[in-house]
Amino acid sequence: MMENDENSFDSDTGRSPSCRVIAVVNQKGGVGKTTTTVNLATAMAAVGKRVLIVDADPQGNASTGFGIPRSERGAGCYELMFDGMAVDDVVVATLIPNLSIITSSADLAGAEIQLVNTERRESRMREALDRSSKDYDFILIDCPPSLNLITLNALVAANSLLVPLQVEFYALEGMSSLLQTVEAVRSRFNPDLEIQGVVLTMYDKRNSLSDAVASDVRAFFGDRVYETVIPRNVRVSEAPSHGKPVLLYDLKCSGSRAYMHLASEILRREAERAEAMAATQAA
Repeated sequence: MMENDENSFDSDTGRSPSCRVIAVVNQKGGVGKTTTTVNLATAMAAVGKRVLIVDADPQGNASTGFGIPRSERGAGCYELMFDGMAVDDVVVATLIPNLSIITSSADLAGAEIQLVNTERRESRMREALDRSSKDYDFILIDCPPSLNLITLNALVAANSLLVPLQVEFYALEGMSSLLQTVEAVRSRFNPDLEIQGVVLTMYDKRNSLSDAVASDVRAFFGDRVYETVIPRNVRVSEAPSHGKPVLLYDLKCSGSRAYMHLASEILRREAERAEAMAATQAA
């Protein structure tokens, strides 16, 4: 983390300047995007980081993954973006210490159309997240499985993006569109946006194709691909139906261990980034 006083806040926003906002994004569905958001956040919170999840996917699967029934979801991401509510007004505590969530609701499904004619339509989420008085270390945004205006809002609000890629034959298909979108966001709205990293998901060591695809992805993205790979694991698939992250459902399974390793790798990279930035500023 950046070397700031933990209780200091940016004079222009409510967020601590040390808070890192990460958009978890892939325009394809079924690649482990929500699973990665839920379990990465849980692993980060387990080591003492203060984490907020923003469930920006109208399907609301991240909210379901913490056992929050749709009938019990009040104001959430929609109200945050369109009704001027503060983060503190809509945040919900989870069973995991240090981990909270802003839930999704059915109203969010209509947000795409509503955003078309809304002023500052690309910065609604960034402005909303700035309306927070609590000091988070990380905010993870679970994006919809498409490059729409809600995803654009997440990219404008984020410091970086994390891309889960399923280890399959078509893994890199569509990535050029995502990279073009990132460049467009950088040039017009958020020049500091960077690719946090790419995480390979649903890896099957019994399938020779997995190794071939993993090699292709690493050749394409280089060291931006995390060393940790998330295996295909039945316990990871079962956990959401029980309303729990897999780390609570089965801590000892291979999926849980992988997400703990991923969190460790990301936190290590974050520490290195902060040290490099501090050295640059001191030079």
